[in-house]
Amino acid sequence: MSLLEQLGATQPGDASALVYGTPQETPDGSVIVTVARVGGILRSAARPVGVYVVKDGQATWTPAVDANRIALFGQTIGLVSATLALLAIVRRPPWPDLSR
Repeated sequence: MSLLEQLGATQPGDASALVYGTPQETPDGSVIVTVARVGGILRSAARPVGVYVVKDGQATWTPAVDANRIALFGQTIGLVSATLALLAIVRRPPWPDLSR
């Protein structure tokens, strides 16, 4: 299978790109099944999406949260807002013009 065929085999949002792990049973009787999504265009790695927990016949979904991505998003927003504020001050400073 060529690289182009592999790239076209799965679409990024396709449900067939999900990978389910082996069910693991915990001491309290719960069954945990991990779920991952196959990587994007050029990556073949799987990213964790979350887990299914089956306990007493009830299945619950717990999504995986990437704290690093959330922190990077917050830092990016702070950097962009600081840059925009600096540009606004440089273009029209809030202090009075004393050169006249």
